Amino acid sequence: EYMTQKIVVVERNVSECMYRKPSEGWLKHWDFMCLDLFFLQAAYVISYIARNGLQNPYKIQLYLNMAIVICLIDLCTVFFAEGYSGIMRRGYLQEFKAVVKHICIVCMMMVLYLFFSQTGADFSRINFLLFTVVSIILLYVERTLWKQYLLRRRKTSFERKTLLVITTFDRTEDVMRKMKRSFPFEIEVIGIVLLDRDDLKGKNVDNTKIVCLKSEILDYVRTKWIDGILINADQDYDELRSLKDALINMGMTVHTVVAVEEERSGMDSEVQNQLLGNLGGYIVLSTAIRVASSKQLFLKRMMDIAGGITGLVVTGVLTIFIAPAIYFSSPGPVFFSQTRVGKNGKTFKIYKFRSMYMDAEERKKELLKENKMQGQMFKLERDPRIIGSGKNGDGHGIGWFIRKTSIDEFPQFWNILKGDMSLVGTRPPTLDEWEKYDYHHRARLATKPGLTGLWQVSGRSDITDFEDVVKLDLQYIQNWSLELDIKILFKTIFVVLCGQGAK
Repeated sequence: EYMTQKIVVVERNVSECMYRKPSEGWLKHWDFMCLDLFFLQAAYVISYIARNGLQNPYKIQLYLNMAIVICLIDLCTVFFAEGYSGIMRRGYLQEFKAVVKHICIVCMMMVLYLFFSQTGADFSRINFLLFTVVSIILLYVERTLWKQYLLRRRKTSFERKTLLVITTFDRTEDVMRKMKRSFPFEIEVIGIVLLDRDDLKGKNVDNTKIVCLKSEILDYVRTKWIDGILINADQDYDELRSLKDALINMGMTVHTVVAVEEERSGMDSEVQNQLLGNLGGYIVLSTAIRVASSKQLFLKRMMDIAGGITGLVVTGVLTIFIAPAIYFSSPGPVFFSQTRVGKNGKTFKIYKFRSMYMDAEERKKELLKENKMQGQMFKLERDPRIIGSGKNGDGHGIGWFIRKTSIDEFPQFWNILKGDMSLVGTRPPTLDEWEKYDYHHRARLATKPGLTGLWQVSGRSDITDFEDVVKLDLQYIQNWSLELDIKILFKTIFVVLCGQGAK
């Protein structure tokens, strides 16, 4: 059941494609954030030494408190003022203005702190003025030099989003020029599809490959890592609308240039979760299965980080006892890694405690005929590949124990901390499962895979039809909220403690 229709007008650039509102994001610029914090402290120490001689300001309680407050103020300023928005595209003058604005906000907050803490009389005014000047100089030099380094090395501290462009031949040059000028780091155009030229498939336009024909778009998108799709074309409206609907049902975020919509019958009033924003200079209507704000996803990520750290501590303790039991029962690596498919088709390595014998993957082909699942998943009632299961798969060894108690999943907290997974999400498919997906199955990948999810707490071993799994996953994505995540986490704890659902 779809969410209530909502059209929101925003003024920010659409630099994040899929499952979030348009936002430049600030956590992706963690390198600038760390450097700013360091050089603000350097400016603080330099200004104190210039005023008081070669002394340590942190030995004085007031100045130590202020040093801590400066760090907190800086983080809050970055978060609320979005000071890193478009930082890689700023010129020298723009960057200087941004630095001055940033430092002015920090200094005003420092004054408020001194006023309300009633400690202003004890804090040196000369020290404060020196800090203001030195911090502007240091931050400006630091940001400028670091950007030059990144530009030379073509590196970023964040992962680029992938974009597929669907357009016509006469508009290709303009689209590519705007994308490269506006998003030299944030977005990578992985391919072009021309709606009016079938003879150019496989050729390059502006160093970007024409990847498929318009009739092959859905097949191409089905098993590729794509974060969003930009449509800029003046074609038959019904044809475009049909294509958009199919892509949205596959879990894609589709950005349609508004001029195309206006030439026809206006905005599509039947599609859920639409946003009007700016993408590379184009006014676009962005549509997705579910849209979440940057603040919502920030809180979800913070919950993942806290859960990941806690889970890794528990995993470390469990390893002391589980590792020897696994090794002596089946000599070989204690941990098992496998390539899985994550959000929007990005692959990653998932980690588990090894619960199966070393030749489990080779034996899987022999057991396919006994698969109890209907569709693109594999599960056996009695799996002889599990450590200690015996010839008929009905034994209860260490492999059965760690799977029954879900202990084998604990190393995935490392995936959660890295950002490949979330505490709550959808089950990440294997590569062979993904290759067999139908179009609508891809919608499961519209969010990060999770350690647990709606399927896992709904009696996963009792659900034998893959289509039911897909329905539960889509229900989770379409109705996602932090409250829903918390409910699923508590229900997961109950299910695990009661030994329900795992076999």
